[in-house]
Amino acid sequence: MLTSFYWGLPIFMFMSGAWVFSSKRKHLLLTLLSLEFIVLSLFLILFIYLNLINYELFFAMVFLTFSVCEGALGLSILVSMIRTHGNDYFQSFGILQC
Repeated sequence: MLTSFYWGLPIFMFMSGAWVFSSKRKHLLLTLLSLEFIVLSLFLILFIYLNLINYELFFAMVFLTFSVCEGALGLSILVSMIRTHGNDYFQSFGILQC
């Protein structure tokens, strides 16, 4: 019973994050938040898996480092988009303007 909760919750988190990512495509901020939620669920899956096989958690720390770098890159893109276009709608700019 407990193992199904261990694997059920992160998989539900991943699926709900993927659903939000695919349904809220108009705002860059919402897509970035859903991507961070997906990364958090993947970290939870990785943490549970590494604890079950009694492995060191160093790889989880490396994964967190890369996810923080990914979040900082997304935030910098969001800030530059808001400064140049005034909002975070994908419809407000075209591909040829960039």
